[in-house]
Amino acid sequence: MKNKFLIIIILLSSYTCFSQQKVTWKDLSQVKFTEKFFPAYGESFLYPEFLSFVKALEGKQITITGYFLNVDPKGKLYILSKGPMSSCFFCGVGGPETAIELQFTSKPTFKTDAIVSITGTLKLNADDIEHFNYILENCKGQLINK
Repeated sequence: MKNKFLIIIILLSSYTCFSQQKVTWKDLSQVKFTEKFFPAYGESFLYPEFLSFVKALEGKQITITGYFLNVDPKGKLYILSKGPMSSCFFCGVGGPETAIELQFTSKPTFKTDAIVSITGTLKLNADDIEHFNYILENCKGQLINK
């Protein structure tokens, strides 16, 4: 009986360790920003301080829904945004926490402003200003019909 109980506990704990976690934009807003000067660029940028909930997500597989943005004509930079292209972070609406850099395993076929659900491994980025603060690696996506 003890062995069966132990096996059940192990199976349940491994399931939660390896399963994906659904995340919302409100979850990702748990970050504070301060201006920090980057000498290599001669400019100040918003530097993130990720709060504990967000830090706990790093390295985990998460799923989040948003607007797909293909902002690079060469098709090398894909973004998931809280809002559509007309009101995205780059247009002055929202902050860096409202956009995620997407690194797909294979080239996506979504059109700009398609509502998609994306699953990938979350990487938090505070220091490399060439990339977003939130990066989803090894992404896979699914179109949401609305």
